[in-house]
Amino acid sequence: MRALVSVSDKSGLVPFVKGLVDLGWEIIATGGTQKLLESEGVKTIGISEVTGFPEICDGRVKTLHPKVHGGILARRDVPEHMATLKENGIQTIELVCVNLYPFRQTIAKEGVTMEDAIENIDIGGPSMVRSAAKNWKDVTIVCDPADYDTVLAELRASGKTSDETRLKLSAKAYTHTAEYDACIATYMRKAADLNEKLFLEYDLKQPLRYGENPHQSAKFYAALEPAPFSLAFAKQIQGKELSYNNIQDANAALNVLRDFEEPFCVALKHMNPCGAAVGKTIEEAWNAAYEADKVSIYGGIVGVNRELTAEVALGMKPIFLEIVIAPSYTPEALEILSSKKNLRVMQVDMTRSDAPVAQYISVNGGLLSQQLDTAIEQVTAEMCVTKVKPSAVQLADANFGWKIVKHVKSNAIAVVRDNHTIGIGAGQTNRVGSAQIALEEAKRAGFTEGLVLASDGFLPFDDTVSMAAKYGVSLIVQPGGSIRDEDAIRKADELGICMLFTGVRHFKH
Repeated sequence: MRALVSVSDKSGLVPFVKGLVDLGWEIIATGGTQKLLESEGVKTIGISEVTGFPEICDGRVKTLHPKVHGGILARRDVPEHMATLKENGIQTIELVCVNLYPFRQTIAKEGVTMEDAIENIDIGGPSMVRSAAKNWKDVTIVCDPADYDTVLAELRASGKTSDETRLKLSAKAYTHTAEYDACIATYMRKAADLNEKLFLEYDLKQPLRYGENPHQSAKFYAALEPAPFSLAFAKQIQGKELSYNNIQDANAALNVLRDFEEPFCVALKHMNPCGAAVGKTIEEAWNAAYEADKVSIYGGIVGVNRELTAEVALGMKPIFLEIVIAPSYTPEALEILSSKKNLRVMQVDMTRSDAPVAQYISVNGGLLSQQLDTAIEQVTAEMCVTKVKPSAVQLADANFGWKIVKHVKSNAIAVVRDNHTIGIGAGQTNRVGSAQIALEEAKRAGFTEGLVLASDGFLPFDDTVSMAAKYGVSLIVQPGGSIRDEDAIRKADELGICMLFTGVRHFKH
């Protein structure tokens, strides 16, 4: 019995190969793999001894030979195949242990050149993997060190691997080469400025009990590379398994948290902020966010962008929450939260980065791709388009409201005062409807003057301005850009309201 071993990832290799040798296997090895095995006292046969041909072109050609691929691909149940091997002096190879050059790791290095990348494109490796995977009924292909123990255990027990195991290993092998080729294709297509194809690669993180509703099946996949503000790479400290809706809501909360550098807290329900605030401390931010809407927070998610302290945890303890998100927790806070056994406590990396973030949305039969809306505009006095000019306090609220309304489903209105939300209008089919919901919330909370209203899109008529004035709004911040902007400006001047045009809209569908 012969095994061909040629690996880039050498973790766990020596014990595996020694196990094969103990079972009477001959080991064929290449290059660095052979050097490692020989240094560990494992006798090997060099690939050139098998092919009768030296490695050439700086090692680019060494295993692409009939004595290698014939020994792998020949069907043992076809007499003509076996006769051909005998006529040509080719011995069968029953096990192939191969994994590929580190292309992904190479291109991830800072300053890597295309020449470096190309030299890490494996040619012989994928060919051997595919040959063995194709002939899985006769050959065991092992490309993942995690499978070494399973293979050895079966060989020790019965002298061969089971059909079921070989089929699974074949599928894993084709996945290995498919991922490898997709990575190379993506790199080369980017270099060639080709974009008519999109290759995405995600690993299963966990199966979910169900999707949005119990009759829908669902799974949660994670990208290959860790990313900040990502639930896929969060640490779950305690609580029940995340659901589909939990993940959607938590992701929305993380996108809000991404926009704030000062101590900030957001409560979120059904992917919309229901209470949010900044403060001098995270305790102050939490208190203000909770006071903003004590009703909607029930059964919601709370996220903070500072270490969550015992004082904040004590405030959360009496409230039914689904998830709490923070970059870290004090031991005292975790002790307090541990009394709520079902509460999902998530620790998320909130390291800031200017790198663009890709966003993918599936549609029936297709996929939309865009950059995540991470833009943050500084709202300034120079944006004023009315006779009444903003005060410093109003500008602070305008900046806060402008960041919040960006994360509310369109048509979106956020009414704020003193750096916290007091009314949110989300997802209505007309903007005046959203405004009325938000303004009524503010009124019920007792806020009737000095309010700042933020709109994610322009105000196409002056009706929202008129309504805002009746509820005590003193400043409106909006993108502008309507053909009827002058109507809104005229009405604001008439009612003594300051209006700012940012020039940027933030629709969220």
